[in-house]
Amino acid sequence: MSKVPTDLKYTKSHEWIKSASDGSVTIGITDHAQEALGDIVFVEVPQPGRKLAAGEACAVVESVKAASDIYSPVAGEVLEGNAGLSDTPEKINADPYGNWIMRVKPVNPADVKALLDAKAYEQVLKDEA
Repeated sequence: MSKVPTDLKYTKSHEWIKSASDGSVTIGITDHAQEALGDIVFVEVPQPGRKLAAGEACAVVESVKAASDIYSPVAGEVLEGNAGLSDTPEKINADPYGNWIMRVKPVNPADVKALLDAKAYEQVLKDEA
């Protein structure tokens, strides 16, 4: 079974979201997502200043098997993309919750609260199995 930390929020498309004290959120892909993708060989992150709609494809993770879009869980502005992943994309395989893809300032912070908690995300994984 994939690891699902209880201090994060999740989406049905397998992104994790961590809220910061400044109101921004850090976004990455879940353990389940990196397992499904296999060995990650390339990550394209969004540029700072980009405005995102909730559910918009805004980054790409490529593995030896497939390319997969990463979707913004909330509407907001990209504060930063994790440029370090360009040189070492495999870090996501080693530690998917320690290696984020982007930081976003949500338009509406309440949108984060509406995302899945760990228990609800675990149910999504069970339903897909």
